[in-house]
Amino acid sequence: MGRRRWDWRGPGQRLGRLLGRLRLRWLHAPLLVPPVAVVVLGATWGRHLGLGALLVVVALALVAAVIAAVHHAEVVAHRVGEPFGTLILAVAVTVIEVGLIVMLMTSGGPGTSSLARDTVFSAFMIVCNGVIGLCLLVGGLRHRVVEFRVEGVTGALATLSAVATLALVLPSFTTSTPGPTYSTAQLAFAGIAALTLYGVFVFVQTIRHRDYFLPVPTEPTYRAGARPDDEHAAPPSPRSALLSLGLLAVCLVVVVGLAKTVSPSIESGVAAAGAPQTVVGVAIALLVLLPETVAAVRAALRNRIQTSLNLALGSALASIGLTIPTIAFASVWLPGTLVLGLGATQMVLLALTVVVSVLTIAPGRATLMQGTVHLVIFGAFLFLAVTP
Repeated sequence: MGRRRWDWRGPGQRLGRLLGRLRLRWLHAPLLVPPVAVVVLGATWGRHLGLGALLVVVALALVAAVIAAVHHAEVVAHRVGEPFGTLILAVAVTVIEVGLIVMLMTSGGPGTSSLARDTVFSAFMIVCNGVIGLCLLVGGLRHRVVEFRVEGVTGALATLSAVATLALVLPSFTTSTPGPTYSTAQLAFAGIAALTLYGVFVFVQTIRHRDYFLPVPTEPTYRAGARPDDEHAAPPSPRSALLSLGLLAVCLVVVVGLAKTVSPSIESGVAAAGAPQTVVGVAIALLVLLPETVAAVRAALRNRIQTSLNLALGSALASIGLTIPTIAFASVWLPGTLVLGLGATQMVLLALTVVVSVLTIAPGRATLMQGTVHLVIFGAFLFLAVTP
C-alpha cells in the first residue's frame, strides 16, 4: 500500500481551481441574462409591483442585468487593452448609474431631490475607501508590498478632488440660491468644469501620458502547478467582443427600464423601514460598483494594483465628471430642485478621504496597513449613512 503524497499546493491555488471550474459552469449565464431580463421587463412594464414576490423577481433581474452589463464591458475592455479597458468599464458603470438616478428621480417623490448627490458621494466613498482599501488589503496580505505609478495615480486623485469640491462642497456655501443648491448659471459652470476636467484626464490617460497608467512590471512568483498564462488570459476574439458589445447595450436599456419599474416600490420600502433617504443612494452605488469591485480585487490578487487603482479612481472620476453634467442637463426636465451640497458630516468624511488617499499614494508603495485605514473610514461612512 503506497504512501499518500502530500499536496504542497497552497489552499489559495486549490480554491482558485475550484472557482475556475464553477466559473466554467456559469460561463453561459451572461449570455442568458439579457434576454431573460428583457422578458421580465416586458412582463412587468407599467404594473404596480407592491412589496411581494413580483418585486423580488424584478429586483433579481435588475441585479443580474447590472452584473451582466459589467461582465460584457469587461470582455470589450479586455479586447481593447489597458488603459482603454478601464475607461470603457467606467463609462458603462456611469451610464447605469445615471439611468438609475434619472428613473428614480422622475418616478419618486420630493425626497429624491438629493438622490444624485447621495449616489455620487456614495460612489466616491465606496471607490476611494471601500474598493481601494479592499484591494490594498488583499494585495498586501498576498504580496506583502504592492507598487504602483505615482504619476498617474496622483493626477487622478488631484482631478477627483477638484471635481468633488466643485460639485459637492461649494453648493453648500454659495449665496445665490437658498440651501445647498446651485443657481442655473452656477450649475452650468460646475457641469462644464467637471466635464472638462474629466475629458483632459481621459486624454492624458489614453494618449499623452498613457505609460503613467500601465501596470508596474513585477516578477511573478508561480506556485507549484501554476502556469504563466494563469496571470494573463488571452484577449477574446473580435466576434466575442462584438457580441458582448451588443449584449452590453441591451443590458443598459434593460437596467434603465427595470429601474423605472421598481422605483416606486423602493421608495415605499425605504419609507416603511424608516430609513434615511440617503440609503437609496448608497444602495444604488453599491449595486452598480459591485461587479467592478470584483474585477479590481482580482487584479490586486494578481499583484496588478495599478489596474485596480485605474478601475477605482477612473470610476469615481466618471461618476462625478459624467454624472453631474448629465444630471445638470436633465434637471431642466426633472421635477423639484437639484440638491448637490453635502452636509457637515459628509464634508468631514470627504476631506478625511482625500487626506488619507494622498498619504497612501505619495510613496508609490502600500501595505495592508493603508488598506485597513481606508476600510475603517468606509465602515464609518456606512454606519453614519444608516444612523446619521
